[in-house]
Parts: sequence; C-alpha cells; structure tokens
Amino acid sequence: MKKSVAIVGATGYTGAELIKILLNHPNFEIKTLFSSKGGEKIEEIYPAFKGVFEKEIKKAEIAEITAHDLVFLAVPHKTAMDFVIELMNEDIKIVDFSADYRLIQENYEEFYVKHTDSKNLSKAVYGLPEYFREDIKTTKLLANPGCYPTATLLGLLPFKKYIEGAVFVDAKSGVSGAGKKLNETTQYVTINENMFAYNPIHHRHSIEIKEKSGLDVNFVPHLLPITRGMMISIYANLKEDIDPLEILKEKYKNEPFIRIKDKPVDIKSVAGTNFCDIFAMKNGNSLFVNTAIDNLLRGASTQAVVNANIMMGYKETTGIPNIAYIP
Repeated sequence: MKKSVAIVGATGYTGAELIKILLNHPNFEIKTLFSSKGGEKIEEIYPAFKGVFEKEIKKAEIAEITAHDLVFLAVPHKTAMDFVIELMNEDIKIVDFSADYRLIQENYEEFYVKHTDSKNLSKAVYGLPEYFREDIKTTKLLANPGCYPTATLLGLLPFKKYIEGAVFVDAKSGVSGAGKKLNETTQYVTINENMFAYNPIHHRHSIEIKEKSGLDVNFVPHLLPITRGMMISIYANLKEDIDPLEILKEKYKNEPFIRIKDKPVDIKSVAGTNFCDIFAMKNGNSLFVNTAIDNLLRGASTQAVVNANIMMGYKETTGIPNIAYIP
C-alpha cells in the first residue's frame, strides 16, 4: 500500500516540484494539498497540471494533516515551527523545507527569529544524505538543507581536514531561488542581462555552511538571469599536498547522486535532476572546488523526497529524476 502524503505549501515553486516528483513515485501518493488560505485549485495556479493532476487546496489544519503518513512542510521559516510543535505528538513523519530545525538555537535566532520549539530542535536530523544517512533512517523530523548550503557543503566537506585558514565561497543562483514573491531585485528589468551580489558575507545561509562545516567561511551569493540552477566556486588554502579529484572520487564512490567531473561543471547538466556535479583542482597550496545543482530540486524538492525515501525505508533513488533537461 502506498504511503499517504500531505504537502503544506503546495502553491510555491518547491511545492509544485514536489507534486511533479510524487506523481511518478511508486510508493507515495499525494492525498491532500494544503496552503495558508485554501480554497484554490492547483491546476488554476499552475495550468501545466490541467488534465494531469487536478486537486483543490485545503486550508492547513493540524487535524487533517495528521491523517497522513508523511508531510512535507514547504513553508517559510517561523511558520514551520507552528506545525511541528503539534505534529510531533502524532504518528506522522515530517520533512521541513524551512530553516527552523537546521541550526542550533543560538545561530538560528541570530539570523532568523526567536525559536519557539527548542524541545524538538534537538530531535531534528539535518538532511544531507551523503553525511547523515544513518540518522535520517530513524528520525521523525527531517530538516531539509538550504540550496546554497547543499551545493557548498558537498564540495567543501571532503576537504575539511586539509584546509587551513578562511574559505571563500562565490555562489550564483537562478531567480527561482527567491521564490514567487516579486521584489525590485527579481523583477525583469533588474535581473535581465544583469548579475550582482546580494547580502554578501551576512546572507542567512552563511551560518548554515559555517555550522555544518566547522570552517571559517566567507559566503557571497549572486543572482543570475536564469530561472533555475546554482553554481558554487570554493577557494581555500591547503595545509598539505593532495590530489583533489582522487579525494572526491574516494569520498563519493558509492553515492548515487554525486558525479565527479574532470573539468569545471555547468548548470544545464544538472537542471531537472538531484545530481550534484563536482570538480576540483589545485595550484600549489591553493584549492578550487566547483559544484552545480538544480536549486529547486537537489536544493529543495528532490532532496526532500530522497530523505523521505530513507526515512520510510525505501531505496533512496526511488522516483527521483536523473536525466537533465535537454536542451
């Protein structure tokens, strides 16, 4: 019997991506879509679902959510806490897209808002499968990583013990990473034929990268004039002589969603997939690591489903797209 799934926050980009993935998943069935208001129809919000998947979206209520085996909380930070506090008392597994359970309380409150659920914060598992797979298997509450931290940590962590001094991360993302809400930065006349850094050094994802890596990281994100995709360039100093590509190949030799490249990566090759492509090289003691992911998928929705597969005891590649959009 398929596991029943609820999606809270179905109207956002990551919610729509979840629907696309789960419609082709052999073990999960979307039973209910929820949003903060309810009363809408998913095929009216996203006409691409017309004749394929048509469903009314209900107003999110705890009592209705708990009737499912699994819930994806594709909601903003702070909002997720209100749901998790109630849902942790029920027989349901939770995959949270927000930042609410990714960080220790001190770091969360410095970069976000006051945390109101410290009790469950300690129970959450950070959902980067390549590094926390065994913990993910037994958790009830999964904190799905941010898109920038996912792409950065997968390139950075294999080299952690070889790095000395500060790390510099040059990150670039497509506009979909900013969500559906329009602002001056994301409107067409600003981003078209343009690129710029935003919130350098102090971006919220910087603390997630620092906390999970334990390194001194200087993080600078940039907005690209593309819809989806993310590229990371990492620069660091090495304290010993290594072969970067061999280290990557050894670390990720059994990982189904990591591809080690022998030349710099590109975004098109990962768009529409859960892959993280990684390249690395050095010049003397200077290290360069280059990664690419789909920010909406490996940075959010496919990674969430991979984590749900692990939590439910399924093969983690089940139902996950692995062919990039061509052309």
